Amino acid sequence: MTITTATFRLRPGTDLRGGIEAFCRKRRLRAATIVTCVGSLAHARLRLAGGTRIETIGGPLEIVSLVGTVAANGAHLHAAVADAEGRVTGGHLCAGSHVLTTAEVVVLEDRSSRYQRTFDLGTGYRELNVDRRPAKRRIIRRES
Repeated sequence: MTITTATFRLRPGTDLRGGIEAFCRKRRLRAATIVTCVGSLAHARLRLAGGTRIETIGGPLEIVSLVGTVAANGAHLHAAVADAEGRVTGGHLCAGSHVLTTAEVVVLEDRSSRYQRTFDLGTGYRELNVDRRPAKRRIIRRES
């Protein structure tokens, strides 16, 4: 198993979910896991447990936890955010959660796997499938 990490910062106004997915796409990460994220959000859009409706939580908010997996064809991310009174709300992170000051993200990639999301009839969602075959290595030939 070959593991690498990457650390990056999302700037104010960036969509947290979209920024993470864009970073992983740009780096061509095939099996990414969020290790940690700290920062703040202007507001958060979360789908709460068992729900179908997306809730918007007004900010400012501190990101106290962010976990999940990122495949080439989508992410599954859960976030917990705290308001100015310390009340914490958590759920499935949806598009439209915008960074207030910063979001510092650490991503781990398992280069010996490939994540893919496919529709699961049993759950009604696109679920994670893990292909453990190592990715083909690109051979770079240098002219002498």
